[in-house]
Amino acid sequence: MGDFYQNGVITNLHNLRTRSLQELEQELVTFSRLRPMSLVLPSLYSELEGPALGNIVDELCEVPYLTEIVVGLDRADKQQFENARKFFGKLPQHHRILWNDGPRLRELDKLLQNEGLAPSQPGKGRNVWYCYGYILASAKAEAVALHDCDIVTYNREMLARLFYPVANPAFNYTFCKGYYARVAGQNLNGRVSRLLVTPLLRALKKTIGVHDYLDYLDSFRYPLAGEFSMRAHVFNDIRIPSDWGLEIGMLTEVKRNYSTRRICQVDIADTYDHKHQPLSKDNPETGLSRMSTDIIKAMFRKLATTGVEFNQEAFRTIKATYYRIALDFIETYYNDGIMNGLRVDRHSEEQAVELFAKNIIDAGSQFLERPMEKPFIPSWNRVVSAIPDFLERLYDAIELDNS
Repeated sequence: MGDFYQNGVITNLHNLRTRSLQELEQELVTFSRLRPMSLVLPSLYSELEGPALGNIVDELCEVPYLTEIVVGLDRADKQQFENARKFFGKLPQHHRILWNDGPRLRELDKLLQNEGLAPSQPGKGRNVWYCYGYILASAKAEAVALHDCDIVTYNREMLARLFYPVANPAFNYTFCKGYYARVAGQNLNGRVSRLLVTPLLRALKKTIGVHDYLDYLDSFRYPLAGEFSMRAHVFNDIRIPSDWGLEIGMLTEVKRNYSTRRICQVDIADTYDHKHQPLSKDNPETGLSRMSTDIIKAMFRKLATTGVEFNQEAFRTIKATYYRIALDFIETYYNDGIMNGLRVDRHSEEQAVELFAKNIIDAGSQFLERPMEKPFIPSWNRVVSAIPDFLERLYDAIELDNS
């Protein structure tokens, strides 16, 4: 349910339920003449066999304003790549599939490795980075949006609302983040955002004091949303993490390059559900345990670049402050959920908070022990400086794969 409250240092664009999808799409068709639009879909091959992607493709077939759809396909052999071409072949828009495991893109990745410029690990960050490289090479888009391929509650109004702020020539926004209530069925979801990111930001404010970066992140209603849009040129000069810190890293880089007046967030859905990660409290390399550690390190890295000094004593203080604040948030969300007829398992919520508190110490130790760690993928400007014809070679390889 929409509201009109403006909080924080970025603009909130609400869903006040005064316009139809048809109206939005008609305007976007008009905008597309000045600002052509491309959509990026980072996907695992397994998602082609899941419950969400078939409906997403059906909805996208009805979208009238897209110039291009770029699918980044991970973990696919040759036969699976051919299956993906058939799967996405029904799209009426111009579309291309990046076969990230194919020989042509692997050869280009080796070229980057030789220059020390290749993404350091597989995953969504690497996938998105290559997709944006193709969009820069194809030069078909002025505005680009991205969303995940596991959204089981997807409808095309989400995309229209996500694109609108950066596609409208009368607006000055360069970057837009989607947000929504993480509610599906009778469940209140979004544990990492609710029980880690927001309480940790509040704890950092208490321990290190007023900081514009913390105020900025705290302005986002759902900072870990995988849905965002931007002007195409933004991706030339930003460095994104290749790990689970992608969403926080993207917000960090955009703030580094642009005024908060050029950044906004938009309400794109009343309900939202997608694939849920296990807590993985016994395995720090998977699930929400790995995700939370990567996110915490992304915050610590950024604060360090602004002059904040960290040591083990500081991390212990941050952990203790976080733990108390997070327990209060459990109570708050429990009451909110019960009033709205939702199921909230306080025991599992406290288990998550205990794990996140432990991972604050672990992430801090890793941060101190590996001062030379390079989690960021180089900007495309740097790649082109080192290998001037790389984008053309990337474009040609993808066209050959799709021909």
